[in-house]
Amino acid sequence: MSLTPCPALVLSGTGNTVLDTAALAGSMFVLYFYPKDSTPGCTTETGDFRDLYPQFLAANCQIFGISRDSLKSHENFKAKLQLPFELISDPDEVACEAFGVMKLKNMYGKQVRGIERSTFVINAAGEILKEWRGVKVPNHAAEVLSFVQSQQ
Repeated sequence: MSLTPCPALVLSGTGNTVLDTAALAGSMFVLYFYPKDSTPGCTTETGDFRDLYPQFLAANCQIFGISRDSLKSHENFKAKLQLPFELISDPDEVACEAFGVMKLKNMYGKQVRGIERSTFVINAAGEILKEWRGVKVPNHAAEVLSFVQSQQ
């Protein structure tokens, strides 16, 4: 089975970090795309990843959250939730387009373009090992962790 290579991305993140997918070669990482900082579902999902972060690290796997929010919004969200991992800002939808997560959604009877909640596990060879699209928040982070642990 051939795997899809992870798109080459260089994007700014919280804590003055830069997400450079090529530089992450040799280690496994999770990219989870979420619609918006400080909204109920995104807060729950991000909190779940935060709570399981030590177990992801024990499995030699980094986590990065990505949305179209600004770095300022991300810094506030990260501080509010006391996140141990970085949030990546994608205001120009570079990563969103590369991973095909932009979808038309119905909100309050109107069609709006937004991020479809999606998660990707990228292996040490820089390939997309598994993807979840149209994610439902409850138990999602635990499911991703279970998959990551199964790769040990």
